[in-house]
Amino acid sequence: MTTVIKDFNAIDQLPPGSEYAELKRLIKQQGLMNKQPLYYTFKITLTLAMLGLSIALVAFIDTLWLQLLNAVFMGLIFTQMGFMGHDAGHRQIFSSTRKNDIVGLTVNLLLGISRSWWVNQHNEHHNNPNDLELDPHIDIPVMVFSEEQARNLKGIMRFFIRYQAFYFFPMLLGEGVGMRIAGAQYMITHKIRFPVAEPLLMAFHFLLYFGMLFYFLSAWHAFMFFMVHQMVFGLYMGSIFAPNHKGMPTVTRDSGLDFLRRQVITARNMRAHPVTDFMYGGLNYQIEHHLFPTIPRNKLKEAQKIVRTFCKEHSISYYEVGAFRSQWEILSSLHKFSAPLRKNTA
Repeated sequence: MTTVIKDFNAIDQLPPGSEYAELKRLIKQQGLMNKQPLYYTFKITLTLAMLGLSIALVAFIDTLWLQLLNAVFMGLIFTQMGFMGHDAGHRQIFSSTRKNDIVGLTVNLLLGISRSWWVNQHNEHHNNPNDLELDPHIDIPVMVFSEEQARNLKGIMRFFIRYQAFYFFPMLLGEGVGMRIAGAQYMITHKIRFPVAEPLLMAFHFLLYFGMLFYFLSAWHAFMFFMVHQMVFGLYMGSIFAPNHKGMPTVTRDSGLDFLRRQVITARNMRAHPVTDFMYGGLNYQIEHHLFPTIPRNKLKEAQKIVRTFCKEHSISYYEVGAFRSQWEILSSLHKFSAPLRKNTA
């Protein structure tokens, strides 16, 4: 019977004699769950310095094509800041909940994305990875993740979703705007932890952001900067999160898998490389991250050696591919899932 975890940051609920408890003991013996304040001080300082440089370029450059390159640069920086919010939400940065909340709210300000929306829906994802009924990360109205879902579609969606593999990456161009809209809707319809601070910080973000663009740039240049920046941010963010689970086995609440196997078989790792580790913010070690969400980002590579060996010894499928291969597998799986709609157009 599957053990249900209500809070992925409190996995100690699992029985002490389980395989997961054994694996966790090996991880803790190596000190891999200890906080890394110097590492995160460096990462936060570097990211804020890059943001400061990009803002300075907005202020002092008049040439449009250089500003558009800067918009691409800022899109990359925004995603790197998103990684900081992700790590704070998992309590990877500090032991103190309050300090992690401060980082999360700072990212709320810098990105204009609701902290509560992100943390709560991401918690649900960690609790129910690739669950066709419960995982909010695959609850996407314009996509299907199984052939059964495709067969159950009705109306215009049967025509639209048959081409989902072709519009997947273009759709990600709007992911940045979509996250803001989803966050705003969440704050209106749900009770959030910081009911005053979050909407104020989100509103202040857009005041500062558009104020900066229209103060330093002409209206046309500001519009072009906004479009390129937001599309790069959305594409980068979506391309980083999609390979983690899209195209991997899906499950249901009745699958009977234990916690360890559910987390491992539904996740895909990307092979380690210094560039990949930086660009993916450590999420390329998705299996290790799902098993131990509080492990600091810079310790996931060490954890991988232990987890991979443990999975091999216990005959648990551990999947790892290159970054480009992962993107191809996403598109191939989406095309496969929508196949019934192309075979039967009635």
